[in-house]
Amino acid sequence: MKTISIIDSKNHVNEKVKIGVWLTNKRSSGKIAFLQLRDGSAYFQGVVVKNNVSEEVFKIAKEVKQETSMYVVGTIHEDSRSHFGYEIEIEDIEIVGESENYPITPKDHGTDFLMDHRHLWLRSKRQFAIMKIRNEIIRATYEFFNNEGFIKIDAPILTGSAPEGTTELFHTKYFDRDAYLSQSGQLYEEAGAMAYGKVFSFGPTFRAEKSKTRRHLIEFWMIEPEMAFMHQEESLELQERYIAYLVQNVLDHCDYELDILGRDKTTLKRYTELPYPRISYDDAIELLQESGEFPDVKWGEDFGSPEETYLAEHFSKPVFVMNYPKAIKPFYMKPHPTRDDIVICADLLAPEGYGEIIGGSERATDAEYLEEQIKNAGLNIKDYEWYLDLRRYGSVPHSGFGLGLERAVTWITGEDHIREAIPFPRLLNRIYP
Repeated sequence: MKTISIIDSKNHVNEKVKIGVWLTNKRSSGKIAFLQLRDGSAYFQGVVVKNNVSEEVFKIAKEVKQETSMYVVGTIHEDSRSHFGYEIEIEDIEIVGESENYPITPKDHGTDFLMDHRHLWLRSKRQFAIMKIRNEIIRATYEFFNNEGFIKIDAPILTGSAPEGTTELFHTKYFDRDAYLSQSGQLYEEAGAMAYGKVFSFGPTFRAEKSKTRRHLIEFWMIEPEMAFMHQEESLELQERYIAYLVQNVLDHCDYELDILGRDKTTLKRYTELPYPRISYDDAIELLQESGEFPDVKWGEDFGSPEETYLAEHFSKPVFVMNYPKAIKPFYMKPHPTRDDIVICADLLAPEGYGEIIGGSERATDAEYLEEQIKNAGLNIKDYEWYLDLRRYGSVPHSGFGLGLERAVTWITGEDHIREAIPFPRLLNRIYP
């Protein structure tokens, strides 16, 4: 008799197997007990028929509590009534770990309660599906960039300088120096690009900014590619291929999980169709003003959630909004060749109200211009001498972008809140122990 995982049931139809499981729910109908089981790979049903098992086994099946761990032995059968497609007819149960008064019951619970029990909430079916899709997005990310010839460079988490200023960074001391928890690995990736051509980082980032929106986290994971000898249009083409690749791999490998979430696969498939629309910031402002829904929107302001939602829904696909005003973007972006008031950049806005999932730009290459921008941003030029060196010694056109993993997961899974997409979130002022 073989010990298997639930997900492998399709390979063992009509075979007797052993599986280590937890009980998620149960019901009984006279002489039959129906056990809802999980093992971390999938969920399915175990059926215990009183006439086919010992009295002891049937008693266990009737009395076992939610989240008790156990080994079940039985025969795998096809089950066309469930979207998983298989179940196990149980003939023996061995209790491994008892569970009493499990706090997350099948009834509805409030968000605060679930967040306070995040360590247990991860066991739920929806969380299982989201985390499996998150894992697939991570796997596909590495595959995509490896296939494109990128090298992974790990940027430091403790940094002495900030790409976008220090007001939103967590400050600490690195012995006798000021240091910050990283808000981005971008500057270091630029150094990597000057050495290896195409690089990317994938690591945690931190923003010391309280937010009450469903889009923001204090701690999240960021994928940040940087490419030498690459202008903005080439970067946009890479970005849209990357997003389409992620979505297609979720469709290919997470069918079961998408069914659990009730995610519309036809909608997701539309997001794999390239190219994505492109619209200038100027035209986006005009489109918003002409809609009649945003009478107060003005040129020079950044977009909020309603504006981003309107723009993405207007195209029904992810859309690049290009060339924002210089005043609202970071110092490192390349100035436009014919206009002093905008920079060469683009945000990729996701449809369905999820907003920006990628921010990127072509990087400034002139050392004198950058030095002036660093000073204008109120930053200490000494902290950025190494960054200026990248322009002094063989500078080349180069571009890069950043994708927030959790926001991308939230969009692809169709969840309402970004909190679903990270195992142990630091959301607002909530610190998980």
